[in-house]
Amino acid sequence: MDGKINTCGCTCIRKADNGDCEEEKCGFEYSSLSQASSCPIPKPPQWAPLLQIPYAEFRSAKTDSNTFPDLPDASCRSEGTCPVTVLFTGNNATLGKAWTKNMFPETLSIGKDDIWDDGRSAISLSRVPRSLNLASNAYLQYMKPGAQMPFEFTKEMPKGETKISIDLSSILGTLFFTWVTLQLFPVILTALVYEKQQQLRIMMKMHGLGDGPYWLISYLYFLTISVIYMLCFVIFGSAVGLKYFTLNDYGIQFLFFFIYVNLQIAMAFLVAAIFSDTKTAAVIGYIMVFGSGLLGNFLFQLFVQNPSFPRIWVMVLELYPGFALYRGLYEFGQYATKASLLGMEGMKWADLSESRNGMLEVLIIMFFEWWVLLFVAYYIDQIVSSGGAKGPLFFLQKSRANPPSFKTAIISMKRNGSEVFVEIEKPDVREEMLGVYSDPSFFPQRKNVEKLVCEPSDSHSIICHNLRKIYPATDGNPEKLAVKGFNLALSPGECFGMLGPNGAGKTTFISMMIGLINSTSGTAIVQGLNMATDMDKIYTSMGVCAQYDLLWETLTGREHLLFYGRLKNLKGDALTQAVEESLKSVNLFHGGVADKQAGKYSGGMKRRLSVAISLIGDPKVVYMDEPSTGLDPASRNTLWNAVKQAKQGRAIVLTTHSMEEAEALCDRLGIFVDGNLECIGNPRELKARYGGLYVFQMTTTSDHEDEVEGMVKGLSRKATKIYQISGTIKFEIPKGDVRIADVFQAVENAKSRFPVYAWGLADTDLEDVFIKVARRAQGVDHVLS
Repeated sequence: MDGKINTCGCTCIRKADNGDCEEEKCGFEYSSLSQASSCPIPKPPQWAPLLQIPYAEFRSAKTDSNTFPDLPDASCRSEGTCPVTVLFTGNNATLGKAWTKNMFPETLSIGKDDIWDDGRSAISLSRVPRSLNLASNAYLQYMKPGAQMPFEFTKEMPKGETKISIDLSSILGTLFFTWVTLQLFPVILTALVYEKQQQLRIMMKMHGLGDGPYWLISYLYFLTISVIYMLCFVIFGSAVGLKYFTLNDYGIQFLFFFIYVNLQIAMAFLVAAIFSDTKTAAVIGYIMVFGSGLLGNFLFQLFVQNPSFPRIWVMVLELYPGFALYRGLYEFGQYATKASLLGMEGMKWADLSESRNGMLEVLIIMFFEWWVLLFVAYYIDQIVSSGGAKGPLFFLQKSRANPPSFKTAIISMKRNGSEVFVEIEKPDVREEMLGVYSDPSFFPQRKNVEKLVCEPSDSHSIICHNLRKIYPATDGNPEKLAVKGFNLALSPGECFGMLGPNGAGKTTFISMMIGLINSTSGTAIVQGLNMATDMDKIYTSMGVCAQYDLLWETLTGREHLLFYGRLKNLKGDALTQAVEESLKSVNLFHGGVADKQAGKYSGGMKRRLSVAISLIGDPKVVYMDEPSTGLDPASRNTLWNAVKQAKQGRAIVLTTHSMEEAEALCDRLGIFVDGNLECIGNPRELKARYGGLYVFQMTTTSDHEDEVEGMVKGLSRKATKIYQISGTIKFEIPKGDVRIADVFQAVENAKSRFPVYAWGLADTDLEDVFIKVARRAQGVDHVLS
């Protein structure tokens, strides 16, 4: 290849049986740009000898400043009739006149086609014998009338200036234009990964946006941006006069760029399924941009220009979209360069059938690859976005119009031995699953979970039966049993609160119920629909306030609610009214806060907006994971009022660390510890069942602590000391062992014996119940382990 760079290009047109070339053709049309300058030109254009003759308006005329009386008047310049003046010097005037008659025949005429204008000087060039030839012919005719010495079509000077037309954009623009076109790829890629990283897509899905509409809307959005971008690119290039665009057919350019931007979008969807971090995706995207351009310019182009390199391998390389783009832009540049040098037209539709034109194969490859990548991207996305619910062969599973009932599923699980039951020792938890609720007056229609699973009805919004989640062992760590056989039946209009220490499994349970992760075993029914098979239908009647604010930072609070309201089929005045009521309910309506970008909101404002999003559109089931985190007391009270109003007609599952919030909002509470539901009931029941104690506290000097302890033991021998530091002692006293009047009397007696700085007697609150249950459960687990 290197030895042929400075030679004219050739191609073999007939090969022998042994593979040798019997006949080849060489020439400009078989050469690359670097070889074309070495090719001979078979029929070079011929130039006649030229004589420089000035324009009529610049020819000599009579003026006041000259001394030649025989010159015409200057008025001939405006009329264009001034004759050409030729100076003849010599002593023999008769000979001069005779020669003059022979120099310019009377038939000589100069027309517009004989005038050349370079745009810079007032010089015309006529195709008449040059001065020396004129004089020679005049002398010959004087000596021998009729004799002539023709001097035509010889490359002599002066001649017309040749404009060198080299379009640098066609020669050097392929690499640059490749980079310009590929700049959209990392933009699309990071936008897709951002929605996945911030869990915005799953948030939209949980509010009713299916995979099909999401793909269609996102694809059309990116396609619109890409088409506008490429149109501006071509229009700008044409406007500044780049022959790369003006000489090639615009129809071919539009078809090429349209197919490629579709292929680029499909590739971005495919690559986005692999990454979950925006920064990593952006780095990889720009590496692909610059890497594709450089490899195309310094490697792939050499293969294309080398006639000995197998064409099939060029097509294989073009399967990579970056090389396909480079090949198409390279062909545009080649045709534009040849057209610019030879005064020809650029690439036309008829040129696509030429064997040396690679544009047709590139269009075909990109078109089919576009659909293949789109299908593969959607297939991988279905597996990845399902969190493992769909296997690699999910498309082979037969769709069932009527999925089996829970009763059928439970019977099947019992027969196969796949159902795992947890031994339940807590009476209240056992009653939730197997027996009648302990306080029928609180929920008189309550049935146990076992009956509801086998005979589902519309009286319960949520039914969970033996729901479990096991995280597999990773990085040398053992597997983690996050949720251990959870059972719950929740009615419309009921708010169920989940309490528990960090890592207890509350968020894992919420994540299973909203479809973020899949349960390991167990069953759940929401609004009469099987969570395992009908999650897409469940999403249409579900609202979610996740533990972290899942918001677009560039959208305003009002725009968020408008978007999610439309997903819940709200339109027109109903949508506007619902948005305003939601903003007012969480105190985001006044002061222009609703129209500020969410990225400028404080943490508390974002939290309130997340709660408003979960409640818009009248969802029948709402999950709130620590909704009041980070709120000030006033905002928290506003939020509680909004949740209380929203309870009407819908079931709410709420996790919180605030005992005050649990008592204010929740009709029933469940305390979670290490994946187990340790107790369940309304706040009054839990305090009565796990409380039953007075908390007595006294502060005195350090040397009188023993006397305080003796006083308390005198009131009740079952009193338990739970806290002691620097003279402050706290005890738990069973309510049945002591009367409040006896406590007051004992304190009055103690004041006369030693100093008492402070004292107090309090009933058990929910926080005490939570701490007691959590400590007991963790202590039992510690002993068992």
